[in-house]
Amino acid sequence: MNRLFIYLYLDEDVNVLIADLVRAKGFDVTTARDAGQLRTSDEEQLVYAVSQGRALVTHNRSDFEVLVQNYFSAGKTHYGVILAVRHPPQEVAKRLLAILNHVTADELQNQVRYI
Repeated sequence: MNRLFIYLYLDEDVNVLIADLVRAKGFDVTTARDAGQLRTSDEEQLVYAVSQGRALVTHNRSDFEVLVQNYFSAGKTHYGVILAVRHPPQEVAKRLLAILNHVTADELQNQVRYI
């Protein structure tokens, strides 16, 4: 991929205020709502994020751990999955910014991060 900055995709479980907070710091973020992906399956959410070259952010740890394992087993590439514990939006944004400021897109490829 050879890209420095991580582009984020927040699934519909993640508060859209988080996208606004992260965008305010200059990062590229889109949401399921922005992308017209509301009410799609978790697998479709991941497929969409991959199609856009974006790391997916979700609170849905159990389902996405399985999906990521399936991607790994099938030799498929994804651009990172960030599994966030439910905290106030400002806290989640702070944790995302810590990743965005210290990890490149290439380093996050095919990785799972827990925040």
